[in-house]
Amino acid sequence: MAVAVSGLLDEARAWLSAALDGPFADVRGIADLSSAYDRRREWELKLGAAGLGAIGWPVEHGGRGATIADQVAVAQEYAALRAPSRIAHVGVELAGPTIIAFGSDAQKARFLPGIASGRELWAQGYSEPNAGSDLANVRTRARLEDGRWIIDGQKIWTSLGMIADWAFVVVRTEEGSRGPKGLSYLLVPLDQPGIVRRPIRQMTGDAEFAELFFDGAVTDADNIVGEAGQGWAIAMATLGFERGVSTVVQQMQFGNELAALIEVARANGKARDPIIRQRIADAWIGLELMRHGLLRTLSDEATEDLGNEALTSKLYWSRWHRALGDLAMDVQGLAGEVAQGNDYHFGALTQMHLASRADTIYAGASQIQRNLIAERGLGLPREPRGTV
Repeated sequence: MAVAVSGLLDEARAWLSAALDGPFADVRGIADLSSAYDRRREWELKLGAAGLGAIGWPVEHGGRGATIADQVAVAQEYAALRAPSRIAHVGVELAGPTIIAFGSDAQKARFLPGIASGRELWAQGYSEPNAGSDLANVRTRARLEDGRWIIDGQKIWTSLGMIADWAFVVVRTEEGSRGPKGLSYLLVPLDQPGIVRRPIRQMTGDAEFAELFFDGAVTDADNIVGEAGQGWAIAMATLGFERGVSTVVQQMQFGNELAALIEVARANGKARDPIIRQRIADAWIGLELMRHGLLRTLSDEATEDLGNEALTSKLYWSRWHRALGDLAMDVQGLAGEVAQGNDYHFGALTQMHLASRADTIYAGASQIQRNLIAERGLGLPREPRGTV
């Protein structure tokens, strides 16, 4: 049975406030994925022990059976208290729900407790050098030998790839197959001799991503989700889970960034500039539109009718956030271009501006999103595809 909103929200608020005002004050406000890994692994373990690690999961799988309203309320509180971004996100929001929906009983028993408790971190093995938004172009291959899958290939732009314990990896298991056919969805341990991880340094100076090289890497034959050849359908289902409640936290973090930007504008006098004031107002309006649109999409009554409208969300928020990054630099002026300390680390607003350059690329490039809106949402003719 789902927990009432008030009870769960009060419980979460009390625990988060005590933790962030006390033993975890040092991780408060950390929004990137590459800072204070050790402390944030401790945070995930404590969050899991408090029963707040995977509240949306069914109780029988280690969750709290929370309704959408419960999850939204707690997510908003989490962001409002400036709790650190979750390095367990891929496991809790993507791997876990996929295993719950499509995994075997043995897979549920093996993997779900480690995810919900924060003991095991996960990464997503989708993108490749020639298969980014075009996931159907995956070249990484796997063959079944002596009760194990043998994997060869390369993945790139793997978030948390340097520290994750496991990855769900889309591979081609049918020789000679093309496009979405012949793909399979494997659960692969990353700490093994057949895998080399290399960090990808971003222009922010962080290394949230990694390249993964598979050279005879192995995973047990039973670590396939669904059947061989069903990888495309399961991978698409995983991406559907990504558009869920976790985006509430993202939008609340956007609100924190906007509030910080406004504070700087007031302090340095830029708030008196009528053009800057108008751009700030436009940013606030855009954020409110996002919030109300997301809540409508998540509501039980509207979800079915808003399937096509939901296609626009990624395109909208990524463009909005890039514009906020531009506004942050204009508000800061020259001060935003000066790095502090011996490591030349920029301030939070400049870091946000640099990181936002990638928003219109990752998780589906804007060009791909426009195709989805046109073809799936509006029913327009499909873009011509090549035969290669």
